[in-house]
Amino acid sequence: MNCPWRVLCCAFITGFTCWLLAGCSAGESNVVTGNRDGILHVGNGTEPQSIDPHVVSGTPEINIVKALFEGLVSVNPYTLEVEPGVALSWTFSKDRRVITFRLNPLARWSNGDPVTAEDFVWSWRRALDPALGNLNTERLYPIRNAQAFATGAITDPAALGVEALDAHTLQLTLEEPTPYLLFLLDDATTYPVHRHTIERFGKASDRFTGWTRVGNIVSNGPFKLKDWQLNRRLELEKNPDYWNAGQVRLNGIVFHPIESGTLEERMFRAGQLHYTMSVPLDKIAGYQAMTHSPYQQSPSFASYYYLFNTRKPPVDDVRVRQALAMAVNRERLVTTVLENVYIPLYSLVPPGVPGYDPPTVLRYDPVRARQLLAAAGYPDGENWPGMEIIYNTLESHRKIAVALQQMWKDALNIDVTITNMEWRVYLDMIADKNFTMARAGRQWTYLDPHGALSIFITDSGNNATGFASQRFDDMVLEKASKAQSPAERFAIYRAAETRLMEQMPIIPLFIYTNRHLVHPSVHGVPGNLLDQVNYRYVRLDP
Repeated sequence: MNCPWRVLCCAFITGFTCWLLAGCSAGESNVVTGNRDGILHVGNGTEPQSIDPHVVSGTPEINIVKALFEGLVSVNPYTLEVEPGVALSWTFSKDRRVITFRLNPLARWSNGDPVTAEDFVWSWRRALDPALGNLNTERLYPIRNAQAFATGAITDPAALGVEALDAHTLQLTLEEPTPYLLFLLDDATTYPVHRHTIERFGKASDRFTGWTRVGNIVSNGPFKLKDWQLNRRLELEKNPDYWNAGQVRLNGIVFHPIESGTLEERMFRAGQLHYTMSVPLDKIAGYQAMTHSPYQQSPSFASYYYLFNTRKPPVDDVRVRQALAMAVNRERLVTTVLENVYIPLYSLVPPGVPGYDPPTVLRYDPVRARQLLAAAGYPDGENWPGMEIIYNTLESHRKIAVALQQMWKDALNIDVTITNMEWRVYLDMIADKNFTMARAGRQWTYLDPHGALSIFITDSGNNATGFASQRFDDMVLEKASKAQSPAERFAIYRAAETRLMEQMPIIPLFIYTNRHLVHPSVHGVPGNLLDQVNYRYVRLDP
């Protein structure tokens, strides 16, 4: 049997081990069998908390949900342009406040039922129901009365600006014209769910019920759930009832929950994965030195930052938050810990939005940081009560936390403890606001400042910081939407981001890059700013 990776494995520069691959000895590797059978094997970071589109918030979950479900539109991974999903076409009213979608009559659920306009009406009412606890309701706030309904200000779901004109015609009425609205409609929160299936297992607002289990779930995307072995694998198979099944080239996808980046990279080299979620920092130089390297890196519209719980001492004092943020040397963090793979970040919104210039409120200034900490009552670290950082399991998260721990000790003479947590525990701690400082990161889903800023509005389910500013909310939700030009709208967003950074409920650290190992048999996963993988484009060519 020929080893497809023999040359590739041995191409590592001196100091790297040439691994003997499982597929080159006894038995066949996942890649060999996957290429033959059309099954893509993907490293997915961690065990998903759920695959309910209206409950999920983490990247591992959303990766799976995007293969199982489909919204009104989809995003092309090559152009990042919106293209038809369940909706065949759409038209805007003259004032661009009303959008009418014509649904594809061929769109089907995986049990054969037609996907109708009423499915979207019911699903969006569910997604916005305060009792469900959806963390991403702000994605639907451009729709008339969506925010009022999600926050309990109104209780009549019929007041929402979403209406089924007939089985295949859906009409949305917006609060204001929303230039990025179509991109929001590729978000998991906007995906339809199968009403009858959900109601078989409880109320629409019940979380984590049996409707998402194997044999129960009904979905409408290019794939459907075949098997789910906790902490081992989640397996999808091609959905023959998908309206565009002819374009889908894969017969299935296996998502492997692998929290260790080192283990994921080893599995890739052993032919057990086609595609990794990430690449360990200490392995990148070796891959970059290889001829015909499987390493894929591209700029990302994504931010890595730390959250403060602004309701907990000592970080309830803005001066403490500012001191901690100013004492971080981001350039040193990137060069010494992060192998020059990332880019230092001093704002929430990373560069990349045409026409938008993020504010520069934050800077590295240890002298000013010490002054602020002293003014808050902790001169040279005296009387410091201590503080804990929590992060989810990943070696790079640990290294970053250790580096910041040392920077704060050196610059401010304070001690900070760090605590590693399993993914679900970490998510629960964030949701319950049971933390003082926590690692966080976001891949913003569309190229507009609104997506990043909107998660910090007062009532956002993703705002775990306790930051609340009516002025900030008004700028993001009201004034920006009424702007008369893109330049005016971006100026309002810049003022809002300035307000956010002055209050410092977060510490921006660096801009992500998208880093994956991609087997040469995999096609249709181009690097792009949004790190978008649209599984109906992916194919395997041995």
